[in-house]
Amino acid sequence: MLGPVQTQSVSPVFVGRAAELTALETALARATAGEPQAVLVGGEAGVGKTRLVEEFLSGACRSGAVVAVGGCVEVGADGLPFAPVATALRALHRRLGDELARAAAGQEGELARLLPELGETTREAHDQEGRARLFELTARLLERLAAERTLILAIEDLHWADSSTRELLAYLFRSLDAARLVIVATYRSDDIHRRHPLRPFLAELDRMRTVLRVELDRFNRDEVHAQITGIQGAPPDSALVDRVFARSEGNAFFVEELACSIAQGCRTGLSESLRDLLLVRVEALPPDAQRVARILAEGGSEVEYALLAKVTGLGEDDLIEALRGAVGANILLPTADGDGYRFRHALVREAVVDDLLPGERSRLNRRYAEALEADPALVRSAERAARLASYWYHAHDPAKALPAVLAAAVEARRRYAYAEQLRLLERALELWEEAPRELRESQDPFDYGLDVYPACGGADEGPSFTDLLAETVVAAYLAGRRERSLAISKRALRLLDDGRDPLRAAWFWTQRSRVMEGLGRGDGWAELSRAQELVRGLPPSAVHAEVLALVAGWGMIHQPGPDAYATAERAVELARLVGAEGIELHARLTLGTLMVDSGDVEGGLAEMAAVCARVVELGTVSVLGRCHVNYASALESVGRSAQAVEVATEGIAVHKRFGLVESLAWAYSNKADSLFALGRWDEAEEFATKAMRLATNVMPRASVHFLLADIAFGRGELDRAEAQLAALREDEEKNGTRPEHAVWSSRLAIALAGARGRIAQARETLGRVVERGFPSGGHRYAWPLLLAAATAEADARGLPGAEEGRDAVLRRIAKAARALPQPVALWRAYGLLVEAELRRADGRDRVADWAAAAAAFEPLERPHLLATARHHWARALLADDQAARDLAGRLLAQAHESAERLGARPLREAVELLARRARLPLGRIPQAPAEDLGLTPRERDVLRLVAAGHSNRRIAEELFISPKTASVHVSNILAKLGVSGRGEAAALAHRLALFPDVERAAAG
Repeated sequence: MLGPVQTQSVSPVFVGRAAELTALETALARATAGEPQAVLVGGEAGVGKTRLVEEFLSGACRSGAVVAVGGCVEVGADGLPFAPVATALRALHRRLGDELARAAAGQEGELARLLPELGETTREAHDQEGRARLFELTARLLERLAAERTLILAIEDLHWADSSTRELLAYLFRSLDAARLVIVATYRSDDIHRRHPLRPFLAELDRMRTVLRVELDRFNRDEVHAQITGIQGAPPDSALVDRVFARSEGNAFFVEELACSIAQGCRTGLSESLRDLLLVRVEALPPDAQRVARILAEGGSEVEYALLAKVTGLGEDDLIEALRGAVGANILLPTADGDGYRFRHALVREAVVDDLLPGERSRLNRRYAEALEADPALVRSAERAARLASYWYHAHDPAKALPAVLAAAVEARRRYAYAEQLRLLERALELWEEAPRELRESQDPFDYGLDVYPACGGADEGPSFTDLLAETVVAAYLAGRRERSLAISKRALRLLDDGRDPLRAAWFWTQRSRVMEGLGRGDGWAELSRAQELVRGLPPSAVHAEVLALVAGWGMIHQPGPDAYATAERAVELARLVGAEGIELHARLTLGTLMVDSGDVEGGLAEMAAVCARVVELGTVSVLGRCHVNYASALESVGRSAQAVEVATEGIAVHKRFGLVESLAWAYSNKADSLFALGRWDEAEEFATKAMRLATNVMPRASVHFLLADIAFGRGELDRAEAQLAALREDEEKNGTRPEHAVWSSRLAIALAGARGRIAQARETLGRVVERGFPSGGHRYAWPLLLAAATAEADARGLPGAEEGRDAVLRRIAKAARALPQPVALWRAYGLLVEAELRRADGRDRVADWAAAAAAFEPLERPHLLATARHHWARALLADDQAARDLAGRLLAQAHESAERLGARPLREAVELLARRARLPLGRIPQAPAEDLGLTPRERDVLRLVAAGHSNRRIAEELFISPKTASVHVSNILAKLGVSGRGEAAALAHRLALFPDVERAAAG
């Protein structure tokens, strides 16, 4: 093979780009210190992106970094799935050898989807977790390789990247957090039109603070002068610089082409057409070299030498001479691995392709396909199926294209390249009717990517068009193209509307249910109900079992109760009967959850534990994703938070081992929830942050938003809590919500409104929730909401305007509480606390109420709720019997210690205030609240009247000042208190008991 040939069209001197090169070198320095970096280099075609990256990589190599380069490969108009990452991993494999093999140990079967050199691939999982697992394992492989060295992964031509590559890179950018790794990617900014698939990818990366964007501008005149000097080896005259600068407009590649053309004597008559300019030097090549360039251009971004030899038909000597001429003219270059050739710049290749005649392109694609069919070893095995499918498709030969496209679709699915699988299946749908019937009937049944879809009826039965639609429905869903999945499922159901194939129709209805729920167009029940009708009375089958399992799962979330319980039992029985253990385990997990909800706590938890053990033993990925998540959630729902942390921790280890990324996000979220309940708020926040970083689905993100809002609220950081609630609602507007999430968000809204002194807003939210009703089995969400509402009412007692309508609200809360079940000790304790808060809101709370609530929470490992009950118990003791000061002092000391440890500022301040007023020791108690807030005597007078509900005009009259002066005082008070309005200022004054006389008058 030929080595690189130096020509005078490229300047040996690196020109300009000092700031951009510095940015890349800074990223390298940070990565060397252990902080992974991601850099996107954008700019128009020919502006110098590749040259900048080459200069950076050259310096990085000199400093000891290991560099791996991969380019996004275009075959015809198609991108090969994962091509740049696979190329980079092959380069690392050649460079690091055994070290890479050790880093991949135990996961070779999965990673072989990207690096076939690692061996045979394992059987793929037909779900989104399989793809996520591959992404996670790739990230961990890179982290291991970058543990002892600085590693640079350079990805070129991201504008050609397939969807799978973009998603893998986005995952790497988001998840790498401890490695000496730099990922640099280049893309053409002028190609990114409004509907270009890279555009949303770039928008997503812009939201990541860890991704640096570097945009290259064109050269100015001085830089063009320096570039031409480097090309010619001497300073050019001013007229030449002016001419080249005017024509090139500072585009570095055009400067090279113009300078070279002028140097070769083309001083007049240069075409004004960009394409013609790019073709000038191609057309100056000898005939054989021109022919090779045309054939190479149609073959793809890179073409192997052996394949090129077959397609050109030239003898070896003639081919090498032709290649020598093209390389010498700096039009072609050897590929990085030395096995083939590529155009030095994609713009020239595109110009050559555009210059080909339509019939000529079809003929060249046919010759490529025939050569590859005759000798499959001409290209790498990982690329063979996709390239053969592309060549035959663009050769416009349906009889050859259909089987090739179907084979490539299976290969894409095995690599979890679902978007590419979908594109290939769409082509198969297009080709189906054009291909001869006998060819369609002679095809082997599809290598189904569908676990329960009914296979063809007999050994001699070929695949049908409906079978092809089934593959396409699933591929579209897994590729994130849910609208397309819905459209194809509708098309299939129209074909099956005659009732002759109810089993397949039922399967399509289950897929449609999943898509409708995912699109937020309903809860999916109508579609599942139709599927259930279709399988009723049919012989046992995996489809029937799957339908029942899905119906039971729907009931578990939306309508837990006897019907869902019975359906789950039938699903387990039927799955066992047909030997579908994966479906059986799913159904048993659902059954265990429903058993817990129904009151059989021990039986349900035992069932879930048994399922988890069996799933781990089998390595059943489709069930692994939910078993520990559901088990930990069930434990938390019955107040066993410490055990829930243990199960979630075990789940995290399992999910990491199997690379189940979305489930890992859920497991982190579960652990964070239970840590929060246990009072380990800092740890909870840490795991919640991990969950948010990994979560791509709205459900785990919603859970994290709720938890972070709760932590912020408990700490008194109301603005942060409201920001989390706003982010949650924005997510739900885009993706829909679950019934329990509506209760969660309402609880947060009520608590925040109460803390802000907006009691009317809290009551309005409560009214909507109670009128709507709580979801069946939703007591774990309803009790905290009722507690928030009762607390808001109690805290508002004494605030202006809070008395009117209070009795009706308290009756509404009490009625809702009486209707809620209390199946375990945790919810019985909540019931006692709600009752005590309702009495406090009515001014009738008793020592016994708070003593009972505190006693109920004492064994439950709920330190914040226990401290709250103890605080109010002490308050009631001091109000009722000064002789109980010793007990009150002990209770306040315990509550204060808990509040301090939790970082629960509002609770701590309330305890300190009560201790100060009762002159009970707590250690060092801060000074009087008003003084601590930094208010002047006049501002305290104004705040007293604000707390009483007076307007600025009324305040001015009371204090004999002007309304404008009163307004200035109010503004200063709001700033010092750090609150957003008068109502919140009044609520704070009330909570700190700054003006007891005002409160007594209001409560009067």
